[in-house]
Amino acid sequence: MRFKLLCSCLVGLATVAAAQAPTTADLHLRGGRFKPLVYPEMTPEQKAMTDHVLSGDRGSMNGPYNVLLRSPAMGDMAQQFGAYARFHSSVPKKLNEFAILITARFWNSQYVWYAHHRYALQSGLSPAVIDSLGAGKRPSPMQPDEEVVYDFCSELLNTKEVDDATFQAAKDKLSERGVVDLMNVMGYYQLVSMLLNVDRYPLPVDAKPELK
Repeated sequence: MRFKLLCSCLVGLATVAAAQAPTTADLHLRGGRFKPLVYPEMTPEQKAMTDHVLSGDRGSMNGPYNVLLRSPAMGDMAQQFGAYARFHSSVPKKLNEFAILITARFWNSQYVWYAHHRYALQSGLSPAVIDSLGAGKRPSPMQPDEEVVYDFCSELLNTKEVDDATFQAAKDKLSERGVVDLMNVMGYYQLVSMLLNVDRYPLPVDAKPELK
């Protein structure tokens, strides 16, 4: 009797676990050079990273995660860093998304631009600023806070440093913590851009590349 009860409990737990496990369709994994992984075939470490992403701020495996799963210990730390940089930064949302787009434009990262174009609009960045940036031009006109972020990010990406005036302007607008958080989000999305560019990560079937 006890044996039958134990077996019944184990079957029940297995059924619940199977029902809770994400399906391939739930993951929306895509890839270019890196073949999209299937959840049942993942290692325990890959499943743990997947579960952490899906239960976190994003709730989606779109983007760099199919690549990051190849190194799941690093990938799990990277996705946590990315969650902070995107969702919990001290930099205001509009400016954070602006920094992401500036970084995507620098790396010509089609998917990052595609994904964050709409997030930037939703956060209050004007279509004119986004369109000018996408065309490789200095956006004009910009709000004063946008100009500070554009100057800092562009100077750092293109010259590998910032001068005293650019640093002071960013510090005055964002605080020292904000300057560090601004570099954090740039650094994370440079990693993401490299991952996706090397993978040749595909856009959704109904999307076209926006960057020349």
